[in-house]
Amino acid sequence: MGEIFRHRLRVRYHECDPQAIVFNAHYLAYFDLATTELWRETMGGLETMFERGLDFVVAEVRIRYRAPLRFDDEFDVCLSIAEMRTTAMRTEATVEHNDLTAAEGELHHVLIDPGTREKTPIPDDVREALGRYSVSQ
Repeated sequence: MGEIFRHRLRVRYHECDPQAIVFNAHYLAYFDLATTELWRETMGGLETMFERGLDFVVAEVRIRYRAPLRFDDEFDVCLSIAEMRTTAMRTEATVEHNDLTAAEGELHHVLIDPGTREKTPIPDDVREALGRYSVSQ
């Protein structure tokens, strides 16, 4: 069983709706921010990936909202790689605040060649780098 990648964030005022809770679309942005940090830690960041001719693009997202976040709450976005296939991977995500899960979701990414926009196999070194956070090992 791999490690859980954690990235800490804080709710900003503009992310809250008139009900004084985080507007639902911001959870996808939180997932994206944490995923970018995961890439930075494991593969040197987006620029390094682009230089290698690699880019992960989102193919599908699912989010389930469980408990509200409010202005100035600190929370962790937790990611784990649930499945890695030839050209795609599935990441499980949770948003944790104190002892509550505020949201949970799944992100499906496909690896492409940025020049051709065609799917490309995930290289072995990328699999190895992400393997640290893989729950399917």
